[in-house]
Amino acid sequence: MSKGETYGSQRQLHFNLFIHDTGHHEASWRLPESDPHANLDLAYFQNLARIAEDAKFDSLFLADGPVLFGDPGRRPSGRLEPTVLLTALGVSTSRIGLIATASTSYNEPYNLARRFASVDHLSGGRAGWNIVTTAGDAAARNFGLEGQPLHKDRYARAAEFLEVSTKLWDSWADDAIVADKERGVHAEAEKVRAIGHRGRYFEVEGALNVPRSPQGYPLLVQAGSSEDGKDFAARWAEAVFTAQPTIEEGQAFYADVKKRAVDFGRDPDHVKILPGIVPVIGSTDREARELEEELDRLIAPEYARKQLATLLRVEPEQLAFDQQLPADLPPEDEIEGSKSRYTLIVELARREQLTVRQLIGRLGGGRGHRTFTGTPARVADTIEHWFKSGAADGFNIMPAVLPSGLEVFVAEVVPILQERGLFRTDYTGTTLREHYGLPRPSNQFLTAGIAEAAS
Repeated sequence: MSKGETYGSQRQLHFNLFIHDTGHHEASWRLPESDPHANLDLAYFQNLARIAEDAKFDSLFLADGPVLFGDPGRRPSGRLEPTVLLTALGVSTSRIGLIATASTSYNEPYNLARRFASVDHLSGGRAGWNIVTTAGDAAARNFGLEGQPLHKDRYARAAEFLEVSTKLWDSWADDAIVADKERGVHAEAEKVRAIGHRGRYFEVEGALNVPRSPQGYPLLVQAGSSEDGKDFAARWAEAVFTAQPTIEEGQAFYADVKKRAVDFGRDPDHVKILPGIVPVIGSTDREARELEEELDRLIAPEYARKQLATLLRVEPEQLAFDQQLPADLPPEDEIEGSKSRYTLIVELARREQLTVRQLIGRLGGGRGHRTFTGTPARVADTIEHWFKSGAADGFNIMPAVLPSGLEVFVAEVVPILQERGLFRTDYTGTTLREHYGLPRPSNQFLTAGIAEAAS
């Protein structure tokens, strides 16, 4: 049995499409084929969703943050509110899962729990929530704060946010609605419960004003890889999006999070690890490299250096293009922003002795995610190797260019993996949880009541 099969047999890959305007490469919007206004075009998103659904992807995913994304001079920066967009995509698809990012730092549990329960109802059980704590002072200032809360405080608030949200989703019993016209009773009142939560960050009476949704809870997704982030993932997440540039780092992360899940009393098979992969595909290796080189030539270096400087907490002038990173960068424990991404980028630059210009080129394709350039067969081989070597349960597919990169992946890589028995040829369920092979959560109040009655 291979290392990747430790947590179950008959495994198949899970694929999530990460939609990022015209593609994940920094310069994708500058290609002749790209629509620079695609980030605001519903028809564009609908087309991508249908392509992924036709290929039987588990889900699609929209990143988000309550702040202007980067420098608007660099690439398309506008972002539609993701749960609104997913509701529209739910109407134009029927099976693919719909995952939206939402912050626990700059939302309230009641409103957000209601929003995701609504999407789950309207999509027939296909909603997922990518839970983020939101790093950066710029976002904080949009909510009347001088700066971001401390990293540990953000995760402590997130943990209580999830506690409140799950209570709200459970505030209706599954069988509360009886719609008995004869008796004039629409719902059994005793099966709709106030949650009466009183905690450090929140006081929420409840009940939720949306009945329990088809999945019980939306699929819970998380993307942080710091120590706090991994503990949070092990406690709550059912799918983990992660950036792992080498297979050795992927294996270590996979084993670590699975072990932490066991320590929290969870089944490790119920935590799906999905590293990001940016495939740049050509009919030959040379053709793939030429596409990558064309994209890299279109990177605007000054914009990219400014972005890198912001992440590293230095001034752009400290990053000379043809020199390596400064030796005196702060350690991770002094970073209050995206700790894991900071460490990933610094370690990549140090390990490969990259100049700032070279590092910008490496990050331009996927911001630190694994970029693989080659033929469809070589991409499929890489995916299979990571999957069977204990580094992944599937992948967050991040095409360098959209829609063409997705179209090539679906037409030329997916059939290879299907022929090898590694990816489904059709959906076997209707909900997102069923796609990922995850159980529907039991109602915590019902479970508590049964336990109390038995004692």
